[in-house]
Amino acid sequence: MTVSMGRSTSAGKARTWRRPRLVVTGATAVALLVTACGDRTGSGGKQASATVSPLAGRLPQSVREKGVIEVGSDIAYPPMEFKDGSGKTVGIDPDIAAAMGRQLGVEFRFKNGTFDALLLGLRSKRYDIVMTAMADTKNRQNGISPKTGNKVGEGVDFVDYFLAGVSLYTRKGDDQGIRSWADLCGRKVAVQRGTVPEDLTRQESKKCTDGGKAAIAIESFDTDLEAQARLRSGGADASSTGSPVAAYTVKTAGGGNHFQLVGKQVAAAPYGIAVAKNNTQLRDALKAAVDAIIKNGAYGKIISKWDVPDGAVTEARINGGR
Repeated sequence: MTVSMGRSTSAGKARTWRRPRLVVTGATAVALLVTACGDRTGSGGKQASATVSPLAGRLPQSVREKGVIEVGSDIAYPPMEFKDGSGKTVGIDPDIAAAMGRQLGVEFRFKNGTFDALLLGLRSKRYDIVMTAMADTKNRQNGISPKTGNKVGEGVDFVDYFLAGVSLYTRKGDDQGIRSWADLCGRKVAVQRGTVPEDLTRQESKKCTDGGKAAIAIESFDTDLEAQARLRSGGADASSTGSPVAAYTVKTAGGGNHFQLVGKQVAAAPYGIAVAKNNTQLRDALKAAVDAIIKNGAYGKIISKWDVPDGAVTEARINGGR
């Protein structure tokens, strides 16, 4: 498959207290023992016991004390992450994060943000990590702008956990003769700003002009949903996005009557969880958690639930993108 190129206040430290001395016998002792051994992970962000959360000790002490990992995410990218009818954040990424949280004994708290500003939020420590169907690329690892080739930051490390590609789609029954990327010259294409699809469309536009054809008119939006709406309204001829998102959009938008896929997927790449370069302990703990949920079967159940078998990986990798 292929990928698209995708969100705060930290909770206070856990309270500590002294328990009064008790004389405990019989059933009371049994009850206390059961309680002490139970799962203490909850919405309050309390650290789980080592038995329930076997990887808790791998986290930095500050994260264990806080009990929460703040996640920057563009929560408008179904099925990767989006709001359901009740306003709850759902999707592949939140499900994977929740399974990782059970291994680490912390809550992954998703915070919405604009995709192209998420890494800036990570650098400013607004987020602990970014998890938002973000393609792991060398440019992002090294802090290089794909538009200018200039250094714009220190870069990030990625923990790769999913594979995807980039797809094209048009209005259903109105593909304007578009069968592949080569057919986009002189067309108008709607994309999300700061993504791999935007970069690819820009590259294809250069191919058009180098070959003496008209450039692609690229319209970039803050969210993928805005790009979809532009295409649906007739304001664009095609749209490009991550392959799992394109497939989900084509299947669900208007009951499957609004859009159709065209051409083949391109630019296969891993999605990665972005972590600051200097936060190697957190990075390694996240990798261990991804590997653990792959091994215990939780990852496979999430992949099956969202019907994205082509995106499954067999192990986590650090900075596996190109």
